[in-house]
Amino acid sequence: MKIGVVTFPGSLDDTDAQRAVTIAGGEAVALWHGDHDLKGVDAVILPGGFSYGDYLRCGAIARFAPVMTEVIAAANGGMPVLGICNGFQILCESHLLPGALIRNDHRHFICRDQTLKVENVDTSWTSDLSVGQEIVIPLKNGEGGFVADAETVARLEGEGRVVFRYVDVNPNGSVNDIAGITNERGNVVGLMPHPEHAVEELTGPGVDGLGLFTSALKSLTSA
Repeated sequence: MKIGVVTFPGSLDDTDAQRAVTIAGGEAVALWHGDHDLKGVDAVILPGGFSYGDYLRCGAIARFAPVMTEVIAAANGGMPVLGICNGFQILCESHLLPGALIRNDHRHFICRDQTLKVENVDTSWTSDLSVGQEIVIPLKNGEGGFVADAETVARLEGEGRVVFRYVDVNPNGSVNDIAGITNERGNVVGLMPHPEHAVEELTGPGVDGLGLFTSALKSLTSA
């Protein structure tokens, strides 16, 4: 199965995401922000970084990149799409996911290994995980505070669309300790921490992030 990873001007975790796909057993396909097609991929990852230097709002300019027209159409058609950190911000700016990410409440960039609780395994990216499972993956952001209006938050909570929640410490002031959410269909997932940096023991805190990538591959195989 082919999983495309989009590189925007300023992306810095694109090669890491490609490597994670390969380790999980998939074929990574490099996609460029100026592309007008998805090169036949079965899923897409929007990686972390600082697309367009994070000018305006994070992800607000990347949302208008040519490739996003294709990503939005594919996501609305059911293709699995994962947004990591800046990719999560781009998904919100593209209205594929609700809410927004704002500056951390303590106003500082933070980099740490973060424990998350898995809340929803009925998505294309979490079926290999277990409800209540705690995973440790790296977190690094300056604008990772998830916010939404009260009605939206209530809908996310009521519909079980909170996928990951911070454990022990809320690192950025996210409402209800939310670290990741999904759309109604469960094919689009965004999260602030970086699972692509936790796919092998040598370079990460463990391999807890690998399950997201194997989940996508299994969902594609069984589709």
